[in-house]
Amino acid sequence: MGKGGSSSTQWAAHATKPAEVLAPRDDFFWDASDEPHASRRRQILAAHPEVNKLMGHEWRSKYIALFLLVVPQVWLSWATQDLAWPAYLFVAYVFGATITQALFLAIHELSHNLFFKRPQANRYFAMVVNWPIGIPYCVPFRGYHLEHHKYQGVDGVDTDIPSRLEGKYIRGPVSKTLWACCQILTYALRPMFIKAQDLTRAHVLNWASQIAFDALVFYVWGWRPLFYFVTCIFLAGGLHPCAGHFISEHYVFPHLDAVQETYSYYGPLNWLTWNVGYHNEHHDFCNIPWSRLPALKALAPEFYDNLAVCDSWVGVIWDYIVRDEIGPYNRVKRDAPKALREDAAALQLLKTRAKVE
Repeated sequence: MGKGGSSSTQWAAHATKPAEVLAPRDDFFWDASDEPHASRRRQILAAHPEVNKLMGHEWRSKYIALFLLVVPQVWLSWATQDLAWPAYLFVAYVFGATITQALFLAIHELSHNLFFKRPQANRYFAMVVNWPIGIPYCVPFRGYHLEHHKYQGVDGVDTDIPSRLEGKYIRGPVSKTLWACCQILTYALRPMFIKAQDLTRAHVLNWASQIAFDALVFYVWGWRPLFYFVTCIFLAGGLHPCAGHFISEHYVFPHLDAVQETYSYYGPLNWLTWNVGYHNEHHDFCNIPWSRLPALKALAPEFYDNLAVCDSWVGVIWDYIVRDEIGPYNRVKRDAPKALREDAAALQLLKTRAKVE
């Protein structure tokens, strides 16, 4: 049984409690209460109404993304063409994969309209940030991700949760290592297998702009830069330090707390990843941009300092692989909210088609 956020939960008085027994799981953690972030958000706003001043877009983000991520990655795709394999893989892993991970997370910020004041500007700029990834990604990601926020852990709706097939077969160090090496595939492809999205104008624009960019790169420099983009995707989503955030964000780590379903990480890799490590803070207030999440934590320490934290993204990958009590089933699931359960048609639609706003 997980511990979500019922109206009676007093987050300022919360205390972590590791599980008494650590053992492999054969099912998810099932929670009868709501996800924890809505109740904590209400309590923080009641205690600290000045949090409202932190909300809104971050004007510097577009310049950081364009000049420190998009342009350098395009340049690297050209500059690495004639490198020997050892040097090529070194540059692709250390620099390229790190930039690709930052591009993923820039798109994450853009999905919450945190680069520009106008929502449409965020949609279009996300397609630009998508270019050096090489594969159209930003539009489908936004639809699935916003449902993850709104319906965290809801069975059949939140596609961020591993499938039962993963839970059944990803067991033991060997299979978990292979999964960790290819986790970007499960993260990107799983949602499409669980429930499809209707084709929209935004999807078409995403595909058209990406194909046009890829075609231009191929025309000017050939296939090698495109190969570089795809290589960086796999390196970024595999055994890469920054890829630890995929696991750390919402897995239950019973040796730290028996039921906590969202973890924050406050280490130095946040400098490379738009502070995505501040994940409890982000889910509590997804309209606060990356640059002001540390201020949120500092403003309301009584709500965050008593939660279990992830100390290392490298360490969390290691723990996932070697600890028997951690695996794909270490996620919290819950039934749909009552109001949604009472609307059977709406619930069925949510479980079969992902919404793209």
